[in-house]
Amino acid sequence: MLAATGLRDLGYTYVNLNDCWAMQYRTPNGQLIPDPMRFPSGINGLADYIHSLGLKLGIYSDAGNYTCQGQPGSWGYEEVDANTFAAWGVDYLKYDSCYVQNGTTPARYLAMCNALLSVERPIFYNICTRGTEEVTSWARTIGNSWRTTSDLRDNWSSMKNNLKENNWHPEIAGPGGWNDPDTLEVGNGNMTDVEYQTHFTLWALTKAPLILTCDLTQMTNSTLAILSNSEIIAISQDRKGQQGTCKCYCTWSGTVFRPQIWSTSLYNGDAAVVAFNVEDEPTRDYNISLWGLGLFDAYEVRDLWEHRDLGVVSHQLPVEKIEQHAVKAYRLHRFIGN
Repeated sequence: MLAATGLRDLGYTYVNLNDCWAMQYRTPNGQLIPDPMRFPSGINGLADYIHSLGLKLGIYSDAGNYTCQGQPGSWGYEEVDANTFAAWGVDYLKYDSCYVQNGTTPARYLAMCNALLSVERPIFYNICTRGTEEVTSWARTIGNSWRTTSDLRDNWSSMKNNLKENNWHPEIAGPGGWNDPDTLEVGNGNMTDVEYQTHFTLWALTKAPLILTCDLTQMTNSTLAILSNSEIIAISQDRKGQQGTCKCYCTWSGTVFRPQIWSTSLYNGDAAVVAFNVEDEPTRDYNISLWGLGLFDAYEVRDLWEHRDLGVVSHQLPVEKIEQHAVKAYRLHRFIGN
């Protein structure tokens, strides 16, 4: 479905397995065993098929003695498992933190990092401590992405909280390593399309990995439209890799509610700006101070959800009323003039 829907060509290139892909025991020489009922051609056969579609395969393991669902973990088997994953053609490893007993968490994750670096196949390394163990103080030197939050649930409160937690250490994110507030819930059904649009926009602005969890065979046209917004995806994929941050939290001024303002700078000198209504009431029309965002020139403004140019502004960016839980997303390009 990634290929058929065009999502692959927009950058969704990993197909990741989660827990429960393996048997509950290893071979006599210590190797993990794929469940033969679920994977009759083995993981290597699955990898060959995934690669034939121009996609990459991700797999799951754990830094403890067992995975979260009680299957064999990789603690003490790092070299065996790294070599097994590489031989199977795996491209991505999500490494969880259940049933961790002896030893420090950073040491456990470093052990797998060293094992992955010793194999000839490049494997993207996702560290998953769910934001615990002071992960932001050490993960940048070990992994390619690291969970900064608890597990994301398909509801507004959980999305809002994970976004806020992920905003604490933007300075450590950038090309080669990313803060990860967990996978996207877009299309899973417990939020509105407006809330999913907000969720997707802010994950893209903050350079969070965009990993889908919805059933692609059952997704609505609205879900596909959100996930395939190439102008929002371009912000996520920008070469500069600067994590967007919250510049102004919501405040009340008299009876007027003001939105949160999030922004980031882009590789070509453009800026991305998002006005986010986190509350349950619509905002009024509002002017964003460009000077407050460090933007001191005149700018051509592009609305990234309405896909239309809004003209040239300076000093202030006018924002029309934002409905509850919605966003307005803009790309600002320095205006040169005629």
